[in-house]
Formats: sequence, structure tokens, C-alpha cells
Amino acid sequence: MQSSRRRLLLMSCAVLSGILARLHNSWAQDPTTGRRRPDGADDVTNNPNAPNFPAASSKAMLEERQKNIKKAVEKLYDLAAQLKTEVDKTDSTTVLSLAMLKKTEEIEKLAKQIRDRAKG
Repeated sequence: MQSSRRRLLLMSCAVLSGILARLHNSWAQDPTTGRRRPDGADDVTNNPNAPNFPAASSKAMLEERQKNIKKAVEKLYDLAAQLKTEVDKTDSTTVLSLAMLKKTEEIEKLAKQIRDRAKG
């Protein structure tokens, strides 16, 4: 039981670091280059048949989405830092606290929300 809790905690930390790395890589890409969607279709910016929305409103929506994602990532980072300090303080060979498990679930939920927002 103890080893499965420890394994869950370590897996959660590994998943969190992978998600943060993907988010960082996706933000580091040049937005002017053509991207492909997960379904294989071209990005809407490269599609001549795409509906033309006013540039100002779509740009404002994208900026608002980016602000929301950045706030969520900052919160995720804070939660991960809190979890790390809690894990460092706790002797995980004897017991894993329920608070740590709840924190990992909260981190996982927030990471999924960020992923869904980033997909659009």
C-alpha cells in the first residue's frame, strides 16, 4: 500500500513535469508558421476557405485565452511547488498524507483544464 502511494505521487510529479514541458514548447513556437491541428487539418490561418472574422475581435479572444492559460499555469506551478515542499517535509516511507493525495488530484485536474484550453 505504501509503495503504491509513493508510486502514485512520483507518477503525478512526472506527468506534471511532462505537461509543463509541452506547454512551454507550444508557447515557444513561432505563431506565424503554419501549424497542423491534431486531426491533421491545416491551421485556420492557412485555410483560404475559413470564415473571415474581424481581426480585432479574434485577436482579443486569443489574447484573453492566453491570459487565462497563463494564470492557470501559474496556479499549477504554485500547487506543484507546494506539493514538493510538502513531500520534502514528509517521511514518505512511513505514510503519505491525504492532503498530498488531494493536492496531486487538484494538480491533475488543473493540468487537464489547461490542456483542454490550449487545444481550443
